[in-house]
Order: sequence, then structure tokens, then C-alpha cells
Amino acid sequence: MNEKIEKEKSRTLVPVCSVREEKESVILRVELPGVHKDDIDVRVENDQLTITGRRAHSTNEGTWLLRERFEGNFERTFTLDNTVNRENIEALYEKGVMKLTLKLRDEVKPRRIEINGN
Repeated sequence: MNEKIEKEKSRTLVPVCSVREEKESVILRVELPGVHKDDIDVRVENDQLTITGRRAHSTNEGTWLLRERFEGNFERTFTLDNTVNRENIEALYEKGVMKLTLKLRDEVKPRRIEINGN
């Protein structure tokens, strides 16, 4: 039994995420209920956006009968294409959901072409 608990503590989990494209950005919403903002790390290196962190283990006594909320380390990595401006990424964490706004580079944003002539 203790071996099973230690194995669960050592594995890295993948948080649930939704990705949506908007007119001038890509929005990632990562669900991290129960995780404190200071326990989350977001980094961009080359073409990789990586979200890592840890949800602390609860200190409750007793035996779990059902436990669906993960505890321990988590990590999620996304590959960024050349449309994302790596210098213009914003992160907002509210109510257990982290929203990352990845702004698109100006040269790939949709633009209207003016038609000249009659």
C-alpha cells in the first residue's frame, strides 16, 4: 500500500487545458483548482511554453475512499509556432484557472486590404 502512495507522489500529472484562437491572440485556459499562484511556473524557451507546478498534499487524517483531485507535481508543454509573439504573453490566475494570452505577431494578424480604383 505505501509503495502505491509513493508511486502516486512521484508521478507528474497533466492539467486540463482549453485552447481558443481569437482575432489577435491565442487563449489558453489551464484548470488548476487548489493550487496557489506562487506554486505555478510559466516559462518560454525557444518554441516551448511550459507550465509546471505543485499542488500541496492535504494533511487530512484517515483513509481516502474516493479521491479525484490530483496532488503533487504537474506539467504541461505547448509548442509555439512562428505566429506567436514570444515577448508578448500575459498570464492571469483567478479562481483556480490560469488564462494565458499569447499575442500574435503583427505581420500575421488579419488586416483589411484597401481596394483602389473606381
